[in-house]
Amino acid sequence: MSLFQKLFKQTFIYGLATVLPRMLSFILVPLYTKVMPTGAYGEVTLIFAWFAIFNVVLAYGMETAFFRYYNSENSRTKVVSTSIISLGTTTFFFTLIALLFHNKLALLLNIDQEYIRYVIYILALDALAIIPFAWLRARQKPKRYAIIKIVNVAVNLGLNVFFLLLLPNLIQENPENLLKTIYFPDFQISYIFISNLIASGLTLLLMGKCYILPKYTFDKVLWSQMVRYGLPVMIAGIAFTINEVFDRIMLSELLPAAIAKSEIGKYSACYKIALFMTLFATAFRLGIEPFFFSHSKSENPQKAYAQITNYFVVLGSVILLAVVVFADLLKKVIVLNADYWEAMPVVPIIVLASFCLGIYHNLSVWYKVTDRTRFGAYISIVGALITIGINYFFIPLIGYYASAYATLAAYASMMSLSFYFGRKYYPIPYNLRKIGFYMGISILFSALSFYVFKGNIYIGASLLLVFLFLVYKMEFDLLKRIFIKNEH
Repeated sequence: MSLFQKLFKQTFIYGLATVLPRMLSFILVPLYTKVMPTGAYGEVTLIFAWFAIFNVVLAYGMETAFFRYYNSENSRTKVVSTSIISLGTTTFFFTLIALLFHNKLALLLNIDQEYIRYVIYILALDALAIIPFAWLRARQKPKRYAIIKIVNVAVNLGLNVFFLLLLPNLIQENPENLLKTIYFPDFQISYIFISNLIASGLTLLLMGKCYILPKYTFDKVLWSQMVRYGLPVMIAGIAFTINEVFDRIMLSELLPAAIAKSEIGKYSACYKIALFMTLFATAFRLGIEPFFFSHSKSENPQKAYAQITNYFVVLGSVILLAVVVFADLLKKVIVLNADYWEAMPVVPIIVLASFCLGIYHNLSVWYKVTDRTRFGAYISIVGALITIGINYFFIPLIGYYASAYATLAAYASMMSLSFYFGRKYYPIPYNLRKIGFYMGISILFSALSFYVFKGNIYIGASLLLVFLFLVYKMEFDLLKRIFIKNEH
């Protein structure tokens, strides 16, 4: 029992530390949309999209390779040392080359030159923190891991609030305030990246203990093995990141320059409303993955896996409908500037896409417990190709609507492919009728509420109540059995 308690505890802590950075981006949306016009927020979003891609490239799968060899090598210090030297060397050369050609890099990435140095330094600091974070996880130090992650989020959030909200108000009230030396009008984007840079620097400083080793050694054979192991992970990571963020980059390239960043800003701000589904799916996945592996050798684990997916679909269907029904209320709380609301019609599409991604993660149990993880890479690559293809052909015609539909098509395809191959290699008795019923009714009611009745809150709330009643009636016996079982 103590093993499972420890597993649950670590899963909860790591899950909290994983969800918090996503929550930061969500919490900051009201602040950013309040103080910045759509074009400026579009610039920030575009840069963060590049951050996501470069983070995967600069890690080149070494984090996963670290776990693989840290637990199998006799000399763990050698694994830590080789990993640090490898990432330290590649990060140094990336930083040097990027700084030497920063103007060309800014032009290539369609980023204003005044921000490119911040981008380079933040990427370097984050890359240097990869192995220290992996080291904490490998040594089963979840509390320290979570504390450092929380400090990073708190510092970043606090500095954003200070620079973007408090500092301008203080200077406005007293122009001779001592803080005037750090206040510059129309400097919001730079303040955002300065906040990020300070948070990343402090994080690396807190992780400094990992760099204090008795002896640094570089094992060429071990390094070669780690790189070979990590590169496929990097390819899968790039494919998955393309599905998540590449639409912003393609919008910047395929829309007219005069409106591109403004359109990205509108799309990205409204996209954030779908984060409720993303956070639910992420928390569910982090909580349930240990169960998948711990029960893989038990008798008839497929039945339990099918039941878990049913639960996810029921809860996800409720969240989908609730977010869509209350979207017009949420936008007034999350997206404070009405200039952004033009992109609200993409919200139901993105929420449904995030739902499909969550189902995909549940369905992916088959290739994880059968050690066919290469299928995860293949499926992500298919999703990436769909994302790129639809965006490329349709952004010039329908703008960010193409990006929303591409996201839905990619995640729905990944979900379908995982189900198809799973049925072949590791059949699980999913209740397709129940899953189809809940998803179908939720999607139908969402479409009626948002598109037909134009977000009428009374009609939408009535549809949500009807759906909740259906869930209650259909799942009552099961909930009753669980409740009675827990009573004893």
